[in-house]
Amino acid sequence: MMVPLRAVPDVEEPAATAADGGAGRGLELAFDGVTKAFGDVGVLRGLDLTIPAGQFVAVVGRSGGGKTTLMRLIAGLDSPTGGTIRINGTARRGLQPDVRLLFQEARLLPWQRVLSNVGIARGPGWKERAQALLAEVGLADRAGDWPYVLSGGQKQRVALARALVTEPGILLLDEPFGALDALTRADMHRLLTRVWRQHGFTAILITHDVAEAVALADRVLVLRDGVVADDVAIDIPRNARAAGTPRLAELERRILTAV
Repeated sequence: MMVPLRAVPDVEEPAATAADGGAGRGLELAFDGVTKAFGDVGVLRGLDLTIPAGQFVAVVGRSGGGKTTLMRLIAGLDSPTGGTIRINGTARRGLQPDVRLLFQEARLLPWQRVLSNVGIARGPGWKERAQALLAEVGLADRAGDWPYVLSGGQKQRVALARALVTEPGILLLDEPFGALDALTRADMHRLLTRVWRQHGFTAILITHDVAEAVALADRVLVLRDGVVADDVAIDIPRNARAAGTPRLAELERRILTAV
């Protein structure tokens, strides 16, 4: 697995903990003996996992290791074959209204302007809420634009604002920056870190990029053959992760070995 150019959030705080979430909105997630099979093919195998409320977790692993299946189970897009998934201690089934997804493709509706894309869920006061979130992601002046005039990074900013408009307790990020150039990706890393700290949601990032995982998360799970092969705490302050310290290199080697 290649390790690309590092992009580190531009913050001065130490590595995040579950208590860091600014608004305290995050939800605890627990997998108790969760299995998932498609026919005779087992994808997840008795997974036991707890993610505290407000934590930022990255999940890395090779293709076919179960990352996408894990994400779909959390979102309620699939149901486990066995075991229980709990959110804040309550067993859940089906689509979860307090879980939102951010994909690699922004998936904006081309026939809706930017403001309407952000406020797609509508509801009372949706325009004001959508406009406030556009300002938060740095696009306050693009509310009336059509999606096709935006750059790739701007589209992802709109998608992030849309994911936040319903104030989710858990935000799932499925390779959301994989198609962006290195500089735009670094900007998005800083933005994501800032809004995570401000809103306090639980963040779960699915990525193939080990450098991205250690730059953004305070915990990296290595998913291999349907089980957690390693659970790595990133115990380095975020503002120190750009320096290429021996400790950072040691953590990256550990993750790459486990993958």
